[in-house]
Amino acid sequence: MSGCRYIFAFVLGLVLFGVQAPAQQNSAVPPAITPAGATAANSQGPAATPAGAPVDPLHLTIGLGGTQRTGDVSVAVQIVILMTLLTLAPSIVLLMTSFTRIVIVLGFVRTALGVPSAPSNQIIIGLSLFLTFFLMGPVFDRMNVDAIQPYLAGKMTSVEALDKASVPLKEFMLKQTRTRDLEYFLELGGYGPTAVKDLSMRVVVPAFVVSELQTSFQMGFMLFLPFLVIDFLVSSVLMALGMMMMPPVVVALPFKLLLFVLVDGWHLVVKALVQSFTG
Repeated sequence: MSGCRYIFAFVLGLVLFGVQAPAQQNSAVPPAITPAGATAANSQGPAATPAGAPVDPLHLTIGLGGTQRTGDVSVAVQIVILMTLLTLAPSIVLLMTSFTRIVIVLGFVRTALGVPSAPSNQIIIGLSLFLTFFLMGPVFDRMNVDAIQPYLAGKMTSVEALDKASVPLKEFMLKQTRTRDLEYFLELGGYGPTAVKDLSMRVVVPAFVVSELQTSFQMGFMLFLPFLVIDFLVSSVLMALGMMMMPPVVVALPFKLLLFVLVDGWHLVVKALVQSFTG
């Protein structure tokens, strides 16, 4: 604590010295005697500060001016919206793209194999992110062409750009969403009969997430079946041989890995995931 007080006192002394040093220097040094010939030359330059006048310290002013485009929000509001979007960016990537289905299915593959630490969580999430960027590439390109570039060129306001950018994303989510889930959230929100193009994002997003969870668990069930058959066979053989104390999971793991490698399992899983979105 004493060291912190010394540091604080040192910093405070530096600040006070930086503020008071110019004034003390001006008061100590007598005014310079200007020759008569230099008066005419100096008259064309900047005006000299009168002796004894207070010297204003340097200061920095930061201002947020309003935009000149009609109907657009101010710069301050745009900064707030941008910071909010950056805060919600992980949620947008997780819930409004193909990331949810991909990461759940890859997690099911790891669990079905019986190796909970291989591949690691970093590899699973990294592969899911790259597959998400690959699958969402056309959607992001449309958002860039229809909304971001016109907004940067000053052809539309920020509100119009947000509306334009949500259209490709909404179309992608609607293709992967079950009608039953949409109808449920429409009823839950108190909406009447609504056209597809007029659906609100507050209805589309939760319906899309529920549909993605349902689809990913269905794919996970199909992935578990072949490995479950291997577990049954290994357990039956061990019981028939009287090896009751031998854990079936340890014996079945090499056969699961062998089957997965022989059928090129990772390629089939990734191919199935990509086709589930593009098919």
